[in-house]
Amino acid sequence: MTLLPVFPWWATVALTLAVMGGTGWAAWRALSAGRERRPWILRGLLVAFLLVAVWRPGIPGAEAKGAVNDLNVFFVVDLTTSVSAEDYGGAQRLEGMRADMVAIAERLAGAKFAVLAFDTRGSVRMPLTTDTSAVEATAEVMRPAYWLYSKGSSISAGADVLRQRLEASSRDAPERARIVFYLGDGEQTSADPPAPFRIDQNLVNGGAVLGYGTGAGGRMRENSPLEVDGQQAYIQDPTTGEDAVSRIDEEALRGIAGELGVPYVHRGPGDAVDEALAEAQPGQLRVSDESGLFGRFELYWMFALAAFGLALAEVVRSGRALRELVPTGRPR
Repeated sequence: MTLLPVFPWWATVALTLAVMGGTGWAAWRALSAGRERRPWILRGLLVAFLLVAVWRPGIPGAEAKGAVNDLNVFFVVDLTTSVSAEDYGGAQRLEGMRADMVAIAERLAGAKFAVLAFDTRGSVRMPLTTDTSAVEATAEVMRPAYWLYSKGSSISAGADVLRQRLEASSRDAPERARIVFYLGDGEQTSADPPAPFRIDQNLVNGGAVLGYGTGAGGRMRENSPLEVDGQQAYIQDPTTGEDAVSRIDEEALRGIAGELGVPYVHRGPGDAVDEALAEAQPGQLRVSDESGLFGRFELYWMFALAAFGLALAEVVRSGRALRELVPTGRPR
């Protein structure tokens, strides 16, 4: 017998003690006042069954089938200074990127995920893994590049590392579809034009380019690695002496989408990821033949069903008692 409580252990223990104590006190008061014993016995059983259901008892050993998604999903994340622009509903663009990465990983549970990032050059932040919590952890620790270290960024700086990872995936696991999500704002600050991605579209089976930011743009924080606490100053435009403003370049993002052969989707606060996934061709889950997967026989539903029956009986009993209190005759 194993227990998997609905709430954390400490909360479940506290709830059990509080409910048992309250029910016991109410029953003692009622019986001391000479009220009928049988209804309180049924109420006590009702409470007991509900508490047992909350603790979720079960018997280990049930056979469980694993489900896997034959996908390798690659997140290519822009970490140039411009992603700190505060035009994502008042928050930084990077906040939207983090949220979308986690949401997509949850929707495509069972797939393998890799996180690639770029500022002045591309790098692998997380190799392929099925651990969706690792995606969340990696997204959480990502930070925009410090503006003083930036000498101009290119929106195609991550192309080489993406091409290498796609080629390795195609070579090592040709049966797995390769999905690419490029997350960025399209702003090119390098003096040179962006280099072409030069990625064979046969290596990309689906995905989307996700764009963040607005045409009006937003101011950017300095993001100094030396200042951890406190509000950092805004980056200044040296030509005007005022706060620098970053604006999304959707034309550049559509160009990247065309090179990869995937759709472009603009992202805003509160947007569901369904549109971003609509044309990503995420494939279907299949049953895994992997051995060593074990589940458990859940027993909580029997106690919950018994509690429902007792609750229904209590409602009927209360209805009858209420009907007896209501006068049936008309006053003369």
